Amino acid sequence: MIPAFFSGWLTTELAPHLLALNAAGAALHVRRHGTRGWDDRLALALQAVSAAGYVKLIRDSQLAMGEIEDALREALGDDYASGLEREPDADDLATPWGQLAMPFRMANDEVVRESNIAYAEGGKRYRLDVYHGREPQQGRPVLLQVHGGGWVIGHKAQQGVPLMQHMAERGWICVAPNYPLSPRAKWPEHVVALKRAIAWVRENIADYGGDPSFLAVTGGSAGGHLAALLALTSDDKSWQPGFEDADTSVQACVPHYGVYDFAGQTNTAAAVQRREEVLGRVVMPARYEVDPQSYLQASPLERITEDAPPFLVIHGRLDSLVPVAEAREFVQRLREISHHPVAYAEISGAQHAFDIFPSIRSAHVVRGAERFLSWTYRQATAQQPPTPTDPDESAPTEVAAPQG
Repeated sequence: MIPAFFSGWLTTELAPHLLALNAAGAALHVRRHGTRGWDDRLALALQAVSAAGYVKLIRDSQLAMGEIEDALREALGDDYASGLEREPDADDLATPWGQLAMPFRMANDEVVRESNIAYAEGGKRYRLDVYHGREPQQGRPVLLQVHGGGWVIGHKAQQGVPLMQHMAERGWICVAPNYPLSPRAKWPEHVVALKRAIAWVRENIADYGGDPSFLAVTGGSAGGHLAALLALTSDDKSWQPGFEDADTSVQACVPHYGVYDFAGQTNTAAAVQRREEVLGRVVMPARYEVDPQSYLQASPLERITEDAPPFLVIHGRLDSLVPVAEAREFVQRLREISHHPVAYAEISGAQHAFDIFPSIRSAHVVRGAERFLSWTYRQATAQQPPTPTDPDESAPTEVAAPQG
């Protein structure tokens, strides 16, 4: 699975760049050596076949725009865009070629990152970064990004960066926490730390321009698992030791290629192997045979309720690390139980971790996630009663009786 992931991931997401290198190499060879020999002509023919393959990969990447837009329309309604603060225009839906020229350069001059803010005691694994626009703002929605890495590796500055920078540039406040990793940390230390991060957000994010009443959560792979679990377990006080009264609710969730079957209940080979070879050996304090209940409690598939917040589930159809069948099962159960919208975008040609750096596919997914989150925020704020700025304004006004 791992070799298939790395080869497929880099080839599909870097197809335009590899095509350009391919063409440049062929042109340089022809310029230096010509095409006189049969070996030259054979090499050029093979280069042409390779180039055709890259062109197909590029065309497949472009399908992501329609796939995520179709998912939003299906879940939110054909006219969902009228519920946005600003309806998307042609530029919002087009591929931002200028941003993709240097895929590993993810700086954004319009975004400020404030780094290594402690949200709890315990050192560097209990620190977070806050992303926001350069212009000061107040009362802006908040997005929490949970990094992945199989619960054993990963860092807050390594994943979700294209999405956070895009959202911060458009006025959101984005928060990226670290959390304890296995094997040093044992479950549920990971999710307990992230709930502490949410509690910190609720208490402090107004100082950075955020609205503590609206918090969305996102993440990929193990981060997708943790994001989904945070969204589904706001009432689980057993994971809030010492801060049981803190509000850890989540108002929307956008997991990418997440792990939803933590306990192997679907009996797929990948889920059972993950439970036995990774979770049971490294992450959990006991094997599944000894303590199955802990695995079930940690499984998003088993924690769905009718009060689950709006979800946009995103998964690559060619994911070799977390097969797409797992996402399909999770979405099906969500739609059967939840009272809120559940959008599902299955991205053709996509491998695991397709959004780590800017690419054609990730650019369209990022913009689709923005539209979903913006719609959800507008819906949530439309249902909130206005808060008077002056306490006296909320008092009833006495009207004098007419005289005479």
